[in-house]
Amino acid sequence: MQVLTKQPTTKGPAEVFTGDVWFDVVARGEEPSRVRVNTVRFAPCARTAWHSHAVGQTLYVTEGVGYVQARGGEVVVMRPGDVIYTPPGEEHWHGAAPDHFMTHIAIWEAPADGPEVTWGTHVTDAEYNRR
Repeated sequence: MQVLTKQPTTKGPAEVFTGDVWFDVVARGEEPSRVRVNTVRFAPCARTAWHSHAVGQTLYVTEGVGYVQARGGEVVVMRPGDVIYTPPGEEHWHGAAPDHFMTHIAIWEAPADGPEVTWGTHVTDAEYNRR
């Protein structure tokens, strides 16, 4: 058994997030595990850019109200207890509703080689407000 040192909370970079987003690394597996787990907190209207995960991603909402959308799909409202899965390579975004904070636990794996996440363009206000 090993008690891991808690890493400091990190502000989400403006290159891939709109608004105020903060995350805490919960787990960053070393070989043979490649699991990644972060707690991510979004201020109202804050959101990720469009992105995809090489090995997929699971989101577990713990508080607040948020939105998630796959490219070409409808905007889906997320609430505490909701579990959202995006398969490998599916472009999507997620973030908080305009009048609520939202926190989720993000779970994904790193591939054996290549990038974990492929980032795209920022989600425009028109895309965000399309509900």
